[in-house]
Amino acid sequence: MLRSLWTIATGMIAQQTHLDVVTHNLANVNTHGYKKRRADFEDLMYQINREPGSPIENGSVVPTGVQVGLGTRVIATPSFMVQGNFQITDGPLDWAIIDTNGFFQVNMGNGQIGYTRGGSWQLDNEGQIVNEDGYLLEPAITIPQNAMSIQLSPTGVVSVRTPDQEELQEVGQIELARFINPAGLRAVGDRLFVRTDARGEPIVAAPGTDGMPQVTQNVVEMSNVQVVEEMVEMIVAQRAYEANSKGIQTADDLLRIANGLKR
Repeated sequence: MLRSLWTIATGMIAQQTHLDVVTHNLANVNTHGYKKRRADFEDLMYQINREPGSPIENGSVVPTGVQVGLGTRVIATPSFMVQGNFQITDGPLDWAIIDTNGFFQVNMGNGQIGYTRGGSWQLDNEGQIVNEDGYLLEPAITIPQNAMSIQLSPTGVVSVRTPDQEELQEVGQIELARFINPAGLRAVGDRLFVRTDARGEPIVAAPGTDGMPQVTQNVVEMSNVQVVEEMVEMIVAQRAYEANSKGIQTADDLLRIANGLKR
């Protein structure tokens, strides 16, 4: 009887993690470039009371055996790199990647490169392009102080127009990164991912070359969270948690009946 209590407890803990993932998605429904996560489950070990295939007296074998499972757990919370909706803006430093397979790169200042789908950029006091947290775009691009306008080509060439020149002046080239297994990146917050051994080596190239997607200006990519889907997942998690709690009540009732046999 005690085994069922512990088995049900694993289910309730797993559903609590499931709900944590869902609420995190909902909290980031308006976060530019955010990628939703999903809780994946697996069953735990089994107690074998009768081994399948065990021989019996007449020369046959046991067809199925007796295997009692000991619960479940959350095994992974992968990110889904499905593209979010685009939002048109008037910002010359609002950029978006026109495909799912690609990331902007930022220099995190500790020798580590961060990868992001968030494309809302700013200028620091030296004219360098940075994200909202002050991390430099990698490779670094500096906008002249007298720039009147900023233009971004689909292939990632950044150009400016200055008062003393009629033609556009090229000031930098964006490079994107893509991975064989983007779900293997580790999320560190601030819409940033960092490399892990599970993600494979990054492929770095200019937009529109070597299989990289193109980029566009005056557009930001929104979160790919679908509120209706997350609300359904929340209901599923709630009902599963509720069902597990009923299992605990039933196991407790059976224990109470067993204890009452002595009376």
